Amino acid sequence: MSHTAVDVTVGFIGLGSMGSGMTRNLQKAGFSLVVNDIRRDQAAELLAGGARWASSPAEVAAGSDLVITMLPTPKHVGEAAKGIVDGIAPDGTWIDMSTSVPEVADEIRKANPGLHVLDAPVSGMSVGAAAGLLQIFIGGDEADVTRLRPVFEAMGDKDRILHVGAHGAGYTVKLMLNQLWFTHLVATAEVLAIGVKAGVDLGVLRNALVNSPATSNFVERDVLSVLEQGDYDEGFAIALACKDLGLSLDLAGTVGVPAELSALVEQIYRRARAAYGDRAGEMTPMRLYEDLIGVDLRL
Repeated sequence: MSHTAVDVTVGFIGLGSMGSGMTRNLQKAGFSLVVNDIRRDQAAELLAGGARWASSPAEVAAGSDLVITMLPTPKHVGEAAKGIVDGIAPDGTWIDMSTSVPEVADEIRKANPGLHVLDAPVSGMSVGAAAGLLQIFIGGDEADVTRLRPVFEAMGDKDRILHVGAHGAGYTVKLMLNQLWFTHLVATAEVLAIGVKAGVDLGVLRNALVNSPATSNFVERDVLSVLEQGDYDEGFAIALACKDLGLSLDLAGTVGVPAELSALVEQIYRRARAAYGDRAGEMTPMRLYEDLIGVDLRL
């Protein structure tokens, strides 16, 4: 990007648990912001810092050099995209950082051939968004990725901003990452519950796993939020986890790969959602196993 950050106005739609941290870091890096969300109060801190409010996606697009969306579902992305197209310059730039599917962006790109469209979903949870240390998976043209690197670096860890392929590849990598993480969670919960029920101390069992060929980043690090703090990560609701798992299975069907294990993980997630409610955290399936053995898994 040949301009300095101050010269570039970033339009941002979606100020939830991820978008709020991402926009704060863009503002910190010197980018001017035009923002929109269904709840205006989400923007209070940004507006105090000099951001402008726009009342619609079209208004965001009309008032900015590039537009970023960070929204909960493909349906929300599709609705915002219609407005963005109404307001954006014919050669404008739209980056969708939501966990979504290629169809929405493909449709927009076909109808507006001059538009620069990238999919750039993220990993790192709301903590990573707040710290500006997200991992970003970008699908799109190499030239666009290079031009927009300063924007990505304001939100992400510069060593983990990855150009993963053509349009749609970013969405695919993110769905596969989520699928594997959710599978790690269910497998870990099951193993810990069985071992503890069989009389092994939880700390001893986890330590044995960490020092074995069966270890994983999940067993070493992520599971500790439950084992140490009883925190099931409500920053990411289980309703959204179920949405992601559904998109993953849809993709498996589209490419014709059987996904028996992923389908079972999805069912376990749906059971946890039914038991504990839509707003329960993404790690709540661990509670199913705790309730089964009648023990909270805590170190």
